[in-house]
Amino acid sequence: MYISGPEVVTVDVHATKDLIQTSHVYLDVRTVEEFQKGHVDAEKIINIPYMFNTPEGRVKNPEFLKEVSSACKKEDHIIVGCQSGVRSLYATADLLTEGFKDVSNMGGGYMDWVKKEFPVKAPLELVKNEVPVKTPLELVKNEFPVNPPIVG
Repeated sequence: MYISGPEVVTVDVHATKDLIQTSHVYLDVRTVEEFQKGHVDAEKIINIPYMFNTPEGRVKNPEFLKEVSSACKKEDHIIVGCQSGVRSLYATADLLTEGFKDVSNMGGGYMDWVKKEFPVKAPLELVKNEVPVKTPLELVKNEFPVNPPIVG
């Protein structure tokens, strides 16, 4: 299958991590539900779904280009990411066709970002479940021997 239109540049998660620490905007095109479960930790991050889940399956967001145009300028440096890199590829192509100048696709998506253990933001409820149930005092007691050996 041949996709006509502008050529999409795909950058890996390592390059993305560096770029979003500069002037690049990270555009997460996953659904709001996916975004709320956890997302790339970026200073400039926007969530505009490229597709919606419906009872009939996923459908393209008819307002996608309009929503991005109201949030970003055509000259902005934008990295587009999704869950695995497929939706973001199509979203990037659409944005380039719409006249955005500097848009890149993050290859591998959020799954690759997480696999590389890069910083993420997740809701407190998800993080809370990973916190040890012990009090700080119990944690400290278990870290150090109660009667340290006398060295002399």
